[in-house]
Amino acid sequence: MFSRKFLSRLIWPLVMEQFLAMTVGACDTIMVSSVGEAGVSGVSLVDQLGQLVIQLFAAFATGGAVVASQYLGHREQKNAQTAAKQLLNLCVAAGVVCIAVCLPLRRSILNLIFGAMESEIMENAVTYFVWLLFSFPLLGIYNSCAALCRAMGNSKISLKVSLVMNFTNIAGNAVLIYGAKLGVAGAGISTLVSRAIAAAVMLYILTRKKWPLFIENLWKPQINFPLLGKILKVAVPSGIENSVFHIGKTLVYSFMSGFGITAIAANAISNTVASFSNIPGTAIGLASVTIVGQCIGAGQKQQAKSYGRKLMFLAYSGMFLTGLLVFGLAPSVTKIFKLTPEAQSLAVLIIRSCMIANVIFWPMSFTMPNILRGAGDAKYTMLVTNISMWVFRVAGSYLISRWILLKYPQDTSLALFGIWLGMYLDWVFRGLLFYIRFCGKKWLEKSVI
Repeated sequence: MFSRKFLSRLIWPLVMEQFLAMTVGACDTIMVSSVGEAGVSGVSLVDQLGQLVIQLFAAFATGGAVVASQYLGHREQKNAQTAAKQLLNLCVAAGVVCIAVCLPLRRSILNLIFGAMESEIMENAVTYFVWLLFSFPLLGIYNSCAALCRAMGNSKISLKVSLVMNFTNIAGNAVLIYGAKLGVAGAGISTLVSRAIAAAVMLYILTRKKWPLFIENLWKPQINFPLLGKILKVAVPSGIENSVFHIGKTLVYSFMSGFGITAIAANAISNTVASFSNIPGTAIGLASVTIVGQCIGAGQKQQAKSYGRKLMFLAYSGMFLTGLLVFGLAPSVTKIFKLTPEAQSLAVLIIRSCMIANVIFWPMSFTMPNILRGAGDAKYTMLVTNISMWVFRVAGSYLISRWILLKYPQDTSLALFGIWLGMYLDWVFRGLLFYIRFCGKKWLEKSVI
């Protein structure tokens, strides 16, 4: 169904977009690090909480992209366009609800999730959290429109808009953090403004009638319950999966709140740097929703499985190359973040251990489930992810790190490795179950239209 040229046009812009997003995220951290390790720690903790909402948007976007892709594969363009508008409305409503619930309770939420932390870290976290909250509806608009672009097979649009958004963010950081000396608040304001610009540009593009998934009557409320139900059939399991996953991940961060600034800062930098090696797997996972979705919509189940194998091969190949690069450059890259020598040495060790695990286990754990979701098999991925998350990443990380602290009470650095070991065990378990599912036939019977 898809030529090599089509796959290249779809995947390479996604790789570049992911690289750009990771680079700007690293630049954010570097710029915030100028206000000290308390600033880095506060922003990193809130970012973990923010990821919970971002993954909720991602779940909605996945649901909308699956439905739209399958309708496009089935040659039902009108239904695909209606599904696109339902997705946009859903993401905006979710963002507004987040503000209404979290803004009045911001300090209580941070205290509840992260527990006792140093007062300086808490103040930075609260400041950054406020600005991040106001950006959520705008991010919802951008994410939903980007997913629709991918569903059309046109990832160049989201790449170009991402360029504008991310460079606006960097420029804003430079002006507000270094120039105006606003510190963490400057990083938050810059994020808000850049997401507002990206949302406006995306809406302008997708209201033009030249696209298969253009959005009509943008400001006119329109609810189509049958189509909304189809989107939620994929989005709800994916949302539960992503949300519970990041709740667990955030709880794991709360385990580290007593490890001290050195361990928290080293962990934050390790996550930032290590995430670069995930770029190929993440990009191919996004592309797989479009490719598998259109195959299933067209009734081409064997092609869906064949493309799934090809996509996994590409993911593993790309992850090997990026993992090798990050492993070698870890000492040089961590120097950029102005950490203490102790935090830098700890970050390098964590990054290198992560690269070994990434190359072997990450694609099967995170790229493969997107292939299953593209066919509509979202409930299975939700079940596996939740079980694996709570057993290994949450309970396993807690037990391993506490055992280390009991044995070596003064060595919080070693306890931090216990947190990461629990994560690696999570990858192994879920990757094995996703592989078994893919080898079978049940996931090919999950069409949502």
